[in-house]
Amino acid sequence: MKTFEELGLDSRLLKAVSDLEYIDPTPVQEQSIPAALEGKHIIACAQTGTGKTAAYVLPLMQNITRSSRKRPVPHALVVVPTRELAAQVEKVARVVAQPSQYKVRSVVGGIKYKPQLERLARGVDVLVATPGRLIDLIDGNCIDLSQIQVLVLDEADRMLDMGFWPPVKKILNIIPQGSQKLLFSATIGTEINKMAKVHMKGATTIEIARKGETARQINETCMPVAFKQKADLLLVLLKSRSTGKTLIFTRTKRRADMVSRILSKNKIKNQAIHGDRNQSQRTRALSDFTKDCIDILVTTDVMARGIHVDSIDTVVNYDVPVTPEDYVHRIGRTGRAGQSGDALTFVAPEEISAFRDIEYLTKAIIPAVDLEGFDYKDERIVPSKKRKATKQKAIPFAQKKSYRGKRYKR
Repeated sequence: MKTFEELGLDSRLLKAVSDLEYIDPTPVQEQSIPAALEGKHIIACAQTGTGKTAAYVLPLMQNITRSSRKRPVPHALVVVPTRELAAQVEKVARVVAQPSQYKVRSVVGGIKYKPQLERLARGVDVLVATPGRLIDLIDGNCIDLSQIQVLVLDEADRMLDMGFWPPVKKILNIIPQGSQKLLFSATIGTEINKMAKVHMKGATTIEIARKGETARQINETCMPVAFKQKADLLLVLLKSRSTGKTLIFTRTKRRADMVSRILSKNKIKNQAIHGDRNQSQRTRALSDFTKDCIDILVTTDVMARGIHVDSIDTVVNYDVPVTPEDYVHRIGRTGRAGQSGDALTFVAPEEISAFRDIEYLTKAIIPAVDLEGFDYKDERIVPSKKRKATKQKAIPFAQKKSYRGKRYKR
């Protein structure tokens, strides 16, 4: 393994590495930084929690050159899918930028335009932006991207999933053709490959993890339970077991609020965070969770990707995610930077098909466990230990009425 000193970073960046308290480069940093410093386009596919932010922020700061303009315009642009990820990237970039005195700004949706425009007017060298707000500024002639030297697309697959691909394509067509492009993503699909062929010819591909691969240090289990007993199971789980710092994922914003209310009613401190919460509420909830003011955060998939909170011990999938890829990203919030973590998935009979898709994607059998002391009163599906991780269609729950009150295997 190489050290940061051996990757080609100059003294200013090595000071930033020290300020960030990084010790050894992660695999994605070790492979990406030297290639990026050479000015190459990069397509990097790696698991969450592998240090992707530093892998592009460090070489980005060394590669850009500030123009002689009195009021700096952005020379580097980082496009991310969510406000939370933008805040995280901005935080890291500010530390890295200090030795060079580059100005880092962010523009995101959900916040008033005026304060953001005022900050941009004071000059910006590195701009972090969500696609929608950036396009609004472009259309309003409020931002100049003609001097962009480096473009980063972070969590590119998430932007595709969220419908941000048209704005991303527009941004790619606006920035100078000769700019360096760095694309980081947990998965690389057909649409991303098509874009890369047009805008990133000759790109260096870096693959740290295969599609659907989960971190080895995560202990994954599923907990078969009837849909209407999920809340009771969660309460018994949290009261009977030390889950530490815990993220609870639900499918919808409404269910996140419902779970949060149930926990609060049972005197379990928590907060909910999702797209319907305003920016100050989301920031406060994430801050309280990060600073250990609360140990439990209930959320939707807005938190599944790109957000790094130190030492999350447990991820609970209260609902099986809609897409199997989201499962990989959800549980990737724990088991980061070599630490161990637990991922528990509540599986109701109605969710067996979606759960089997997860096993098919990850090519692994997720063991089923029962919570000792919990009274399983209603119908549920207990997966067979001998089942194979092959794609198959679950029998509709409506056809299982004859099994009411029984535990059975498929």
